[in-house]
Amino acid sequence: MTEAKIGDADRAYFNGAIRQVATESSVLVSSSRYLNHGGLRELIAQEMLRRNGADLPNTAYIPEVAQIFHDLEDMPRIMELFEMEKARLPEFRKWLEGRSLANFTIAELEGCASGTLGEAIREFMVNSGYQLDLFFQEVQVVNDFTYYLRQTALTHDIEHMVTGFGPNHGGELALLSANMHAKARYFHPELAAFFSRIAFYLKAKTVMKDGLHYPEAMVVHLEAEFRGAQQGRNWKFPLMLVDWRAYTDWPISAIREEFGIAPAEEGLWLETNRLCNEDDPNYGVPVTEAAE
Repeated sequence: MTEAKIGDADRAYFNGAIRQVATESSVLVSSSRYLNHGGLRELIAQEMLRRNGADLPNTAYIPEVAQIFHDLEDMPRIMELFEMEKARLPEFRKWLEGRSLANFTIAELEGCASGTLGEAIREFMVNSGYQLDLFFQEVQVVNDFTYYLRQTALTHDIEHMVTGFGPNHGGELALLSANMHAKARYFHPELAAFFSRIAFYLKAKTVMKDGLHYPEAMVVHLEAEFRGAQQGRNWKFPLMLVDWRAYTDWPISAIREEFGIAPAEEGLWLETNRLCNEDDPNYGVPVTEAAE
């Protein structure tokens, strides 16, 4: 029997303004199109409350949730916002009109000097076992929206390289936070919210799981969230708008100076995946970063 009891006075304070809304519907109906989607309700409840078991990795069902969110978008309104912001923001218009895809190949980056972005991208493709093209791989670029989908999927790992926020538990959260803040400061609120829709979901499910199941990971989470917000608010503009093909010969240090990517530090949170990924061979082994 728990001593933590929610009493009538508590319920009256928080729930006193609740009123019943009559409906003729025989099924759940809400003013939220997201709540009305049964599949989304089930996935969000599962992904926020479950553990990151070895049978179901942390990345499970991200494609399904992303598809549902896109299916529920008011696309005429989103495209209206694209046009409105193209008229207001020269960098956004230039990025969309240029349609320069960061679909690099290993061969074309041969010979890039040490310390350059090109070298970093090539090393990533050769040694990581991952590919730059991680999402919306079958989308064909035919308009502004499809270019946005393809390009931002291709540049996720490039953003890891230039920000210093590595592909680990802390680094992923820091990069999410940086992008959320940068986009909110730059775009119309509606469009910024659209651009961060999937990020909001990833942040929400991760903070809930860390808070419920992985306390050491939660400490890292809070630090990463702070560092990401701090850096993202210094960016010249959201990094999604950079034509990375124009910067492959630039030293990463020069790119950081050019776009206000500061403070930037390499090697943060390197071993933090094992704090919350139960399929990691070293799951549960404490790391120094969790206490700093």
